[in-house]
Amino acid sequence: MIHASGIYKGYGKVQVLNNVSLDIQKSEIVSIVGASGAGKTTLLQILGTLDNPDKGTVTIDGVNPFQLKQRELARFRNLHLGFVFQFHNLLAEFTANENVCIPALIAGVEKKEAEKKAAFWLERLGLSHRAEHKPSEMSGGEQQRVAVARALMNNPKVVFADEPSGNLDKANAVALHDLFFELRNEFHHSFVIVTHNEELASQADRKIVMSDGQII
Repeated sequence: MIHASGIYKGYGKVQVLNNVSLDIQKSEIVSIVGASGAGKTTLLQILGTLDNPDKGTVTIDGVNPFQLKQRELARFRNLHLGFVFQFHNLLAEFTANENVCIPALIAGVEKKEAEKKAAFWLERLGLSHRAEHKPSEMSGGEQQRVAVARALMNNPKVVFADEPSGNLDKANAVALHDLFFELRNEFHHSFVIVTHNEELASQADRKIVMSDGQII
């Protein structure tokens, strides 16, 4: 599903990634761990097309996204990739259903169809009773599940998660981790998860350890 070869990335005089190569399979859950500053988030951002490598190649399901024009890249990202971050980034003035609808509306799906699909994902994630609630009316765990529903709206090939449970208590973190595996088994998404949570990292199909910009 993802093939990355010879990835280098630096900011000024700081070399953050140094000749990183890896493959991620369809329906595989991969965790990326390492000390702060090891290059985990930078690698995730490049694999997720949110940042460009200085050198090296990335293909996602056979497509090199960095060869696409900016508008084409934005559409590719919208249709094929999902993102979950530590801070859920929900729009405060929108309800759960409206937040989840956003990727589908950007993709050109009609509002009624988008709302129907959002309702499906909210129900699947146990949040039907929160559909008309705004983020301030939900717990942290509920907000993060809304963010997961939003990430899944366009049936992405890959979901990228950066410290997804970092802002949750243990019970909600465990529930979120279990949810990722349920979703993979049911819908066959690939997951790439950057985490400091050793329990989650060890549950993954494969754990990648990074140090000083390299996979060790």
